[in-house]
Parts: sequence; structure tokens; C-alpha cells
Amino acid sequence: MPHTVEWKVRLYLFEDEGTTKARLVLDTKDTSLTGHGTARRNPEDDDIPEIGDELAAGRALHDLGDQLLSAAERDIKGSGASPRARPHVVWG
Repeated sequence: MPHTVEWKVRLYLFEDEGTTKARLVLDTKDTSLTGHGTARRNPEDDDIPEIGDELAAGRALHDLGDQLLSAAERDIKGSGASPRARPHVVWG
């Protein structure tokens, strides 16, 4: 049985005095999750906003990914699936 859905993601970046904050909102229609990330520029480094954007956005994506994996694990446990059915995730 084919299954196709569309999830919408919005990324907001805020920069103020060497600190960049990212907020990433995932809307699945059934639920909404928000990931957060922060990057701080070393005062000795050149002011290159794109680097702060990339770091903060990457960290927000990582946070959101962790939340999605935790939600999947809860859903697997709640479904009564055997432990063998759980996704194998290795973090290094």
C-alpha cells in the first residue's frame, strides 16, 4: 500500500552580536516539533554570518532529528512490536 505525505519545515535564523539562534519547526499535520540550535562567534574570528547560520541551523536539525528518533522509538514501543522490529541507530 503506497504511502505519501508532505511535512513542512520552517527555519528561522536570528543573529545578534555574534550569536546566531536557529528555530526549526516541523509540521506533520498530526504533530509539530521544534528544534533549536545556537552558534557563538569567537570575538577573535571574522564576522561571517553564513558560518553562524550554518552551525545554528545544523544544530537545530540535529536536535529535531533526535526528537524524531525518540518519537519513533515511543511509537514502536506503543505498537507492541518486538524489539527486533526497532530501528538500529548507532551514534558515534
